[in-house]
Amino acid sequence: MSIQDWPEDQRPRERLIKNGAQTLSDPELLAIFLRTGLPGKNAIELGRELIQHYGSVAQLFASNFERFSKLHGMGPAKYAQLQAAFELSRRALLNDLSEGVMLNSPHIVKQYLQLELAQQSAEVFVCLFLDTQHRLICSKQLFSGTLRHANVYPREVVRAALDHNAAAIIFAHNHPCGSAEPSESDFSITRLLKSALDLIDVIVVDHIVVSRQSTHSFAEHGQL
Repeated sequence: MSIQDWPEDQRPRERLIKNGAQTLSDPELLAIFLRTGLPGKNAIELGRELIQHYGSVAQLFASNFERFSKLHGMGPAKYAQLQAAFELSRRALLNDLSEGVMLNSPHIVKQYLQLELAQQSAEVFVCLFLDTQHRLICSKQLFSGTLRHANVYPREVVRAALDHNAAAIIFAHNHPCGSAEPSESDFSITRLLKSALDLIDVIVVDHIVVSRQSTHSFAEHGQL
């Protein structure tokens, strides 16, 4: 049955306007984005099928055009809309970080890093450089590596902190094929970086590990 034939109070768009976007499921939100379904399949069913095909909304956003366009009914217009929505979300979170005090918005930090890192196919290491009020100066990817490892050099991190006149820093890296639980090498490099940055009076606020499904904060777990 077409969504237009549903009772008005059950349609995703009308429910979003009345109750807010947070009350809708992922397939319902995707249905609003898609606008129409396919023959024999309404937009919600199509949205659910897309999420099941990719495994998650995040992986759908991270899809490249070649893979996306192979799906029936998914062409360049839909792909461009999807990527524009993803980029707007990323920029909105980055703007929130730039305007707000970092320590008062750890959930925004993790949301931003999840968008930035979760779907990377190789391990990357990012630094968020902060001023004396712990506001964001900039976010910079310093290192990248393989599926399971990225070499991190303390000297380069120290140099970047000095270049950006940072008073504090948040580290982040991803685990492309695993959980967000930190490894022993994650603990080891954190200790090395913290010792190096202590010499120039730069505070390490946190180290956040990002997986496809979750994040792990060293600070929240008392591991710094």
